[in-house]
Amino acid sequence: MDREDRNKDMDDATVGTAAWVRRTSGRLTGPERRGLLRPLARTHAQNAVGRLRLAVGLHPGRHAYLPPARLTPPTTGLTRAAENCARRILPIPLLNHSYRTYLFGRALGRLEGTDVDTELLFAGALLHDTGLVNPTGNADFTLASSRLARGVAEEVGLSTAATDTMLTAITMHHTPGVTADAGSVAYLLSAGAAVDVVGLRSWDLPAGTIAEAVREHPRAGFKNVFIEAFRQEAARVPEGRAQPLLRYGAFATAIRFAPFAE
Repeated sequence: MDREDRNKDMDDATVGTAAWVRRTSGRLTGPERRGLLRPLARTHAQNAVGRLRLAVGLHPGRHAYLPPARLTPPTTGLTRAAENCARRILPIPLLNHSYRTYLFGRALGRLEGTDVDTELLFAGALLHDTGLVNPTGNADFTLASSRLARGVAEEVGLSTAATDTMLTAITMHHTPGVTADAGSVAYLLSAGAAVDVVGLRSWDLPAGTIAEAVREHPRAGFKNVFIEAFRQEAARVPEGRAQPLLRYGAFATAIRFAPFAE
């Protein structure tokens, strides 16, 4: 078996990748479900410590500064097509969440010095939740999101490698514990979404960056909209990743207590 075949098999077996979602429709086996418990526990601990540091004013973000111009996404055929698609499909709370996901993910990348393809990060962020709108069938919503994203990629002639990178970022974004090993686009898309949904790593960001993102893209009742969407997802696909997030990750409570007003 050559290296390309080994990488393909690994992608197919790794929970959350585009290949895994296509093969399984996003439904977890028992061992895969149990495998999510450890990263969920780590996330709980990380969030508790970070929120404490935020509360007492001893958090890294208090000394950080990012000029807003550094977070401006590129303007390309792909980003325009992704934005047009998202604007057609997403209600305002989810659309604005998608913009904030990009801004927060890009900001974390800047602060960490993580190089990322900003075109793919922006397109992935704008499209990552499109499958949550009017879902049908019994497949994880990220499968629908990735299919829409593939259509956008084909529309603009995106390369196969770049398309695969964007699709896996989309399908992996709500798998607990995504690290840089998954690639910078997947890592920062997941991290940016986590900032906006549950406040994870909000303590690493400058207060001005967070305030500007919310001012430019208001939350518009996002918490209630997202909790309801995830509850519907968990009921529709009980073997999917939404169910353990709600059951073991106390996801609805974490969303309600995120450091945002709504």
